[in-house]
Amino acid sequence: MTFHLRDIDLTADRQAALSFIMGSQRYEHEFEPNRRLDPAVAEEYFAELSEELARKQGRAFVAEREGQEGGHVIGWGVLVVEEGPLFVREEERRYGYITELFVSEAARGLGVGQALIAACEAEARRLGLTQIMIGALNANARAMDIYGRAGYRPYTAELRKYL
Repeated sequence: MTFHLRDIDLTADRQAALSFIMGSQRYEHEFEPNRRLDPAVAEEYFAELSEELARKQGRAFVAEREGQEGGHVIGWGVLVVEEGPLFVREEERRYGYITELFVSEAARGLGVGQALIAACEAEARRLGLTQIMIGALNANARAMDIYGRAGYRPYTAELRKYL
């Protein structure tokens, strides 16, 4: 399977984006049951993410499968610019953050995720940023492995206790 990356079209690619949001929710729900699975979550989050892209110098890429039947969107990566807290040195305060990364199950293992990460990294460099971050649930061993192979290392840890 060959694929190429392009910028998302928030109108034309909306259904694919909604399916990626639900795909992430279902996948993460397997080891983090607090993930919402109701149909409204994708619509709500897509609206929020669309606004965040505009507000935070964001850029979203989609991976599109090439073939005789024309293109078919098989994954996405979303980058936004974040601002760290005041106690971080000013030159390191702004950073890129990959808020979303999802590849359709049939396209996993083909380098789509790595290509989407690389596109987000290139965009961060273009914006003059010197660092980029990505988050993953601690129990998501697959994501932790993929991100580690892409050069990402633990930076901070959040701990949780149910009361």
